[in-house]
Amino acid sequence: MTTQITERSIAFGGQAFPDRRSEQRRRIFKGAVLRFDGGYASRECVVRSLSEHGARLSFGDALAIPQHFEMRMSDQVAFRKVEVCWRRGGDVGVRIV
Repeated sequence: MTTQITERSIAFGGQAFPDRRSEQRRRIFKGAVLRFDGGYASRECVVRSLSEHGARLSFGDALAIPQHFEMRMSDQVAFRKVEVCWRRGGDVGVRIV
């Protein structure tokens, strides 16, 4: 099996890995508010990239972020339900439900 290497491929130490994303992401830098625990708790973050069905969020410390929560970006009025797909350091990848 050969791996298709494209301009979206990621290379580490001379080894290329194909981009497995099903949707094109666009890089952004917007503030967002998370709401969880029935609306009694909230947290702020920065949205670093966004697609139609997902986003990458940045925090100082992502350990206290629950698996499911609601998110509202600074330019939106409504909260959207999201779930965590991955965590890496201070970044969290979420899927918009």
